[in-house]
Amino acid sequence: MMIFKIFRSDEWAALRAQGTTQGAPIDVADGYVHFSTAAQAAETAAKHFAGETDLMLLAVDTDRLGDDLTWEVSRGGALFPHLYRELSIKDVVWAQPLPFNNGAHEFPAGWDEASA
Repeated sequence: MMIFKIFRSDEWAALRAQGTTQGAPIDVADGYVHFSTAAQAAETAAKHFAGETDLMLLAVDTDRLGDDLTWEVSRGGALFPHLYRELSIKDVVWAQPLPFNNGAHEFPAGWDEASA
């Protein structure tokens, strides 16, 4: 199953340069890396990245994360994937720009087709 992480371009650049990351500032503060499912990603973008440009959408296969991935109740009582270790560049299946146009983030074509 694919899960998704939204990074600002500088956070994505740091992951690529260093090979691992503890995540965005909210991830560091909470002690785990926040992810969203395909069904949750658009709401995450709207709620936590409203109006932001220069974002990247990262896809991560849950099989690569092992027991460090935990599903926990969060927004609206839904289960969200949380990673309790650093995210490695090796965990990332693909990354695509997530532009902001006409008041909304535009997800790449077919991005959620392989998420199930």
